[in-house]
Amino acid sequence: MSQVSMPRQSANDRPLTGQTALVTGGGSGLGAEICRVLAESGAHVVAADIDTTKADALARELTEAGGSVETAALDVRDEAAARALVDDLRARHGRLDILINNAGTDKTVSVEELSVEDFDRVVAVNLRAPFVLSKAALPVMREQGSGYIVNIVSTAAKRAWANASAYHASKWGLLGLSHALHVEARPMGVKVTALLAGGMRTPFILDRFPDTPLENLQDPRNVALTIRFLLTQPAETVIPELMVVPMTETSWP
Repeated sequence: MSQVSMPRQSANDRPLTGQTALVTGGGSGLGAEICRVLAESGAHVVAADIDTTKADALARELTEAGGSVETAALDVRDEAAARALVDDLRARHGRLDILINNAGTDKTVSVEELSVEDFDRVVAVNLRAPFVLSKAALPVMREQGSGYIVNIVSTAAKRAWANASAYHASKWGLLGLSHALHVEARPMGVKVTALLAGGMRTPFILDRFPDTPLENLQDPRNVALTIRFLLTQPAETVIPELMVVPMTETSWP
C-alpha cells in the first residue's frame, strides 16, 4: 500500500485534535487505514497489534508526515495485557477518547473440520477481546464524561455462508454486545457504534481468497472515513449501527 502524505490542514480539518485513540489490529489492513485517517484528523493514535513490525513502520510513516502515532504490542486475547495498556494510556495521556475494536481473525473450514480450539480462538479475538477492552475503557470514559467505542463487525453478523461458523458466531455476538454497550454507555456520555463493514481490499480477504474480484471489494480507507464520520457527529447524536458495503458486494443483497 502506498504511503499517504498528510496535507496542511486547518483546525476545522483536524476535528479530533487533543483526543487519544486506541486501534487494535492497527498494523495492517483496515486497522492501518483507521490509524491513518485518525492521525490525519489530529488524534494521537495508538496502533496496537500482536506483531508490531508493520505497526512500527506505519507509525514512522505517519509521524514523518506530521501525525502523532505510537505503537503497542498487544495480543487482544490477553485480558491482563489489555487492561494494562488502557491503564498505561490513561496514566501517560490522561484520557482515552476513542477505542476501535478492529482486530479480527477467522478459520475458513466446515463445522466438521473446525476444532474446538480454533472456535475458541476466533471467539476470543473477535468477541471476548472487544468486551474486555470496552470494560477497561468505560470507567476512563465515564470519568471524562465522554468517549466513543467503535466495534468493527461485518455483514457476517446479518447472514451466513458456509465454512465460517466461528466467524459468524463471533460477529453476531459482537453486534449484540455493541447494542448492549450502547444502552449501558449512553448515560455516561459514551457513544458506541457497531460498524458492519462489507468486503475490503485487505489481506484478511485477499490472502485467503486471492481470486476474489477486486471490483467486488471496497477500499478500506472508505471504511476508515466512515469511522471519522461517526466520530465527528454532534454530541447530541449517536449512530448505534451502520453498514458500509461495496456497490457490488456479493455477500450482501
